[in-house]
Amino acid sequence: MIRKNNTIKLALPLALALLLAIGLSACGLAAGTETTVINSGGQKKFEAEFIDLFDTLTQMVGYADNKDDFSVVANAVRDDLKIYHQLYDIYHSYPGVTNLRDINEQAGQGPVVVDPKIIKLLKYGQEIHTLTGSRVNIAMGSVLRIWHDYREQGMENPESAAVPDREELEAAARHTDIRDMIIDETHSTVELRDPEMSLDVGAIAKGFAAEMAAQAAMARGVGHLLLSVGGNVRAIGFRNQLNELWRAGIENPDTAASEYLAIVSIHDLSVVTSGVYERYYEVNGIRYHHIIDPETLFPGNRFLSVTILTEDSGLADALSTALFNMSYEDGLTLIASLEDTYALWCFPDGSLKESPGFSAFIQ
Repeated sequence: MIRKNNTIKLALPLALALLLAIGLSACGLAAGTETTVINSGGQKKFEAEFIDLFDTLTQMVGYADNKDDFSVVANAVRDDLKIYHQLYDIYHSYPGVTNLRDINEQAGQGPVVVDPKIIKLLKYGQEIHTLTGSRVNIAMGSVLRIWHDYREQGMENPESAAVPDREELEAAARHTDIRDMIIDETHSTVELRDPEMSLDVGAIAKGFAAEMAAQAAMARGVGHLLLSVGGNVRAIGFRNQLNELWRAGIENPDTAASEYLAIVSIHDLSVVTSGVYERYYEVNGIRYHHIIDPETLFPGNRFLSVTILTEDSGLADALSTALFNMSYEDGLTLIASLEDTYALWCFPDGSLKESPGFSAFIQ
């Protein structure tokens, strides 16, 4: 299997696990790969994967009369995701594209004209900030950048791995007030009033993009498709014309374990998990993962993973991070306030707790 860098290497197991449960082979997939499975309408099952979006693996499974028809569907979804990938990137620039990196680089310099897709994401980020009581804050870029740099250094040179000084993190945290992000929908501009502020949409971008791509696919008439963007799974319709459910395996945070935490059966739903095993490095035998608690400014240690089941992939992505940074009791209260939304918590001792209704999806 192709792996571009350490980040992808650590992120792949979840994406693969979620799709392995429905019968994909673990590697070697290519756009338009045909399998021998036939559904009741005589259509064939096809699979596709791409590894150049959101620095992770994107996979699709669907049914079509022939390879060409499936390729049209898969490539249209990929084209949609590519647009979001470029717009929401905070690390790279692209010719003719004004993206989040450009906004960050022009912090404190006035409004920046951007694509409405950026406006939509950032407004969603404001809504999520309110919904989660600031447990998800897309204005935390100054803090998350520090952890990113330390993590990258620690992964590349484990012998020199270190943890950021609290003073450094607290200084950066003074530039994370989301109210300093000014959005003007009429003129399609975004302004960061604080020159030391930066945006990081890692907690919501993949899920949001997956949801937008899924909605666009449905508008084009796609009725049966399973999409995974780095483990952010979005099911469109049922698996086939027999109304059979898609199956997705929830990765066990214990990477040595041979069994999933659970296998869920879904249709028209999203499954997203945030866990300590996705991106991390170690310092003196202690693992420091990528999910940073806005209150402590350090990786949270309440859970090993949190999984969300709900229709909207953007909401599932955001909630999986938010609940990871909340107490179980507070997370349970938040989930209970949302319609048709369910959660599964895995605790450090390996025990599991579910919100009411989650067990109905478990095989």
